Formats: sequence, structure tokens, C-alpha cells
Amino acid sequence: MDVRGQLPVVAAVAAGGALGAAARYGASLVRPTPADAFPWTTFLVNVSGCALIGVLTVLVTEVATPPHRLVRPFLGTGVLGGFTTFSTYSLDTQRLLSAGETARGVAYMGATVVAALAAVWAATLATRRALARRTR
Repeated sequence: MDVRGQLPVVAAVAAGGALGAAARYGASLVRPTPADAFPWTTFLVNVSGCALIGVLTVLVTEVATPPHRLVRPFLGTGVLGGFTTFSTYSLDTQRLLSAGETARGVAYMGATVVAALAAVWAATLATRRALARRTR
């Protein structure tokens, strides 16, 4: 593999990741989660990020004209990868469980996975339908 040839991809991922992580951090500043509360901010960030990943995947893989080769690394791996956060999801779950909020912690674990998968599926379906209507 030519490492130099990958430098633009690495740079795109890094730049996108910085933007996505900054947006996620901004969301946590706008709506911080109290210690014993359901982590709605992280939940909504992860679910909305997964929906956007569904839209992006359709747009970069199912359109007639393929986008620039750095679009997917920048937006998908970078921005949306930096925006969504499995580490904070795990930490929030551990925090709830350690605080004795077992039901809330388990509900958060399950609800996040189900909602994130549903968001990807629904956004993918909606994007495909919108593209099909546009091409008619």
C-alpha cells in the first residue's frame, strides 16, 4: 500500500473528525446531563448521527454520479464518526449502573442500540424513496 497516497484520506478523516467531535462536545455543553439522569443528549447525538450515516451511505453509493473520493472519509468516518460516540455511550451506561440506576442504565443500553439501528434503516429507506421520486 502506498502510504503517501493515503495522506489525503487521513487528512480528510482528521479534519472531519475534529468537526464532528466539536459538534458533539457543543451538544453536551448546550444540554449537559445531570449525574443520575437519562443521557438524552448522547442518545440524541448517536441516533441522529446514525440517521445521517444512513442518508450519506445512500447518497455516496447509490447515485449516478459518484462523489469525490474524499467525501465519504470526510463526512462518514470523520464528521459522523467524530459526532457519534460509543465511548460516551459506554461511560454513561457505566455511570448509571454505578449510581444504582440499573433499570435506567439497561434501558439506555438497549434503547440506544434499537433507536440507532432504526434510524439508519429509516433514513436509508427515506433517502432511497426521495431519490426515486426525484428521478421520475
